[in-house]
Amino acid sequence: MNVYKTDDIRNVVLLGHNGCGKTSLVEAMSFVTGIIKRIRTVAEGGTVSDYDKEEIKRKFSIQTSIIPLEVDGVKVNVIDTPGLFDFSGEVYEALSVADAAVIVINGKSGVEVGTRKSFDFCEKRGIPVIVYISNVEDEHVDASAIVDELRDSYGNKIVPFQMPLKEGHDFKGFINAAKMLVCTAAADGSVTEAQVEEGDNDELDDYHMQLMEGIAETSEELMEKFFAEEPFTAEEINDAIVTSVAQRDLMPVICGAISSTYGAKVLLDAMVNYFSAPGKVENQFVGKKTKTDEDTVATFDNSKPVAAFVFKTIADPFVGRFSLIKVTDGVLKADSTLYNSNKETEERIGKLYVLRGKDQIEVDALNSGDIGAIAKLSATKTGDTLSQKADPVLYNAIPMPVPYTFMRYVAKSKGDEDKVATALKKLMDEDLTLNELNDKANRQMLLYGLGDQHLEIVKSKLADRYKVEIELVKPKVAFKETIRGTSEVRGKYKKQSGGHGQYGDVLMKWEPSGDLETPYVFEEKIFGGAVPKNYFPAVEKGIAESCLKGPLAGYPVVGIKGTLLDGSYHPVDSSEMAFKMASITAFKNGIMECKPVLLEPIVNLKVDVLDSNTGDVMGDLNKRRGRILGMNPLPGGRQELEADIPLASLVGYSTDLRSMTGGSGEFSYEFSRYEQMPADAQEKVLKEAEAEKENEK
Repeated sequence: MNVYKTDDIRNVVLLGHNGCGKTSLVEAMSFVTGIIKRIRTVAEGGTVSDYDKEEIKRKFSIQTSIIPLEVDGVKVNVIDTPGLFDFSGEVYEALSVADAAVIVINGKSGVEVGTRKSFDFCEKRGIPVIVYISNVEDEHVDASAIVDELRDSYGNKIVPFQMPLKEGHDFKGFINAAKMLVCTAAADGSVTEAQVEEGDNDELDDYHMQLMEGIAETSEELMEKFFAEEPFTAEEINDAIVTSVAQRDLMPVICGAISSTYGAKVLLDAMVNYFSAPGKVENQFVGKKTKTDEDTVATFDNSKPVAAFVFKTIADPFVGRFSLIKVTDGVLKADSTLYNSNKETEERIGKLYVLRGKDQIEVDALNSGDIGAIAKLSATKTGDTLSQKADPVLYNAIPMPVPYTFMRYVAKSKGDEDKVATALKKLMDEDLTLNELNDKANRQMLLYGLGDQHLEIVKSKLADRYKVEIELVKPKVAFKETIRGTSEVRGKYKKQSGGHGQYGDVLMKWEPSGDLETPYVFEEKIFGGAVPKNYFPAVEKGIAESCLKGPLAGYPVVGIKGTLLDGSYHPVDSSEMAFKMASITAFKNGIMECKPVLLEPIVNLKVDVLDSNTGDVMGDLNKRRGRILGMNPLPGGRQELEADIPLASLVGYSTDLRSMTGGSGEFSYEFSRYEQMPADAQEKVLKEAEAEKENEK
């Protein structure tokens, strides 16, 4: 592949709801540009952008893939992203390097939750948008209604450039409002273009007028010309479109049919002609010059020292380990050395590649703004910055969605724990929304992701790629135990086995300490030397060890106060070990007399939902023992519900919330405090703990 100049590069991300046709569109564009000889469907597998085994097996995208296409001397780096919300981390990575976006809408489904999220993503990132409506040949698809719905939400910046031509319900081709063309489709999918004069086709005239109105709104000069009914020149139209698309004042709508690649061709032309080269999106890469601590922004200037940002890592045992980068300044060349500012180490750059799905195309260099890949970097991870050691740069990290869905995982085969840990580390290098946590208090390993499906695919990848199997099971919640009453209990440890024996005797008072942040408070009120002072630390050690595993259900104990009131000792047989054991005995017997209860972690939950979903979501939270604290109105007809809820009630909540809200609901939470469990909930947990003990026998 040629090395392209910065001005001849377009970095375009494809966004949209799951199943909207992004992967099929990539296939059509790949066919149009000649890199494939036959268009494959997602159902049959083997598409250019869905090459991972899991994608082929499950028939949907789960990772971002880069498909560089060459169009009229311009390189278009098409970035295909997953539509499922469980893999939105991939979308965030893609958006970090995209200079423009195509939002794909399935004409049969219309504007969906993922469509609106895509618009929100682009607005936050400040990147220009083209809308592509697919499947318009279907008799039930009304592209005009979709445009009207988009205009209701996003205003007159939504402008139809190419719309379907229909007679009744029969698809006949396309109307190109930008070029005043009627494009007739033949049975074989080919399209014949015919120039049409204004007034010859009412539908075309209507779309052309919408386009002219949109162009007129881009400047006062063009607005005056529009009201004076003076026609715009072709140059004025093109310049106005390029400027207004870049400024997000215009969002062209282009339609395509599965039966024809014509829409894909028109879209490619629009990407080349209407989208800008890298460097037009403000503050795309912001950071510091680490030597001087000066603020810096990427300029995409080939004359500057080279710098590149690592936006994604591929760690496949067959494809190899690749760091996907976008060159932000200078020219990156093969066989060079760069400095990793994050890790403060040098990295040797061997060969440079351009990835096209699973294919690796070797190149000599990458100019500013281009996207490529470097193999086998030793220390570099996603989010790192590579630059010159003499002029090191450190760009800000990619903002990523926080994983809140968690499950416990166990290795299926004993002895595979280290293999699982190594494989998971590789997957976490590849996926920043995947995390693991060693919950030592409950002796379990937790796996965090963006949803249940995300975790299931991680499980499948471990088995397929790394030949280790895990089971995902319901996690133990970090309950704690405390007491609500008081007791005085004697604990005695006496053992005689020939020679010196063991003797320790303590009288302990147990009561709540009032502090649930610490396990215990120890005091002594010994008079007359009933227990020598040198045994006090042993008594406290017995309390400390007992608090690790409470007598009620084996959970850590907090909030107790133990006071040593009295006891006795033997001048020969007493020892530290004996008094520790006596203390443990007093703990076990005494705590059970103090009305022990379970404490459960309570989190502060925030749920972002549409107004229409608030009733269902609030009802569901009440069923989960949540307490609604309030509602805060949000822009776009949304509400933020705030509630305190037991953490145990959020197991599986991600899937349930998406089901209730059609995928539009989002949630986050943070730990708040521990609270006493209701009696019925406590009884259920105690029964589960007892059953688990029986299973372990």
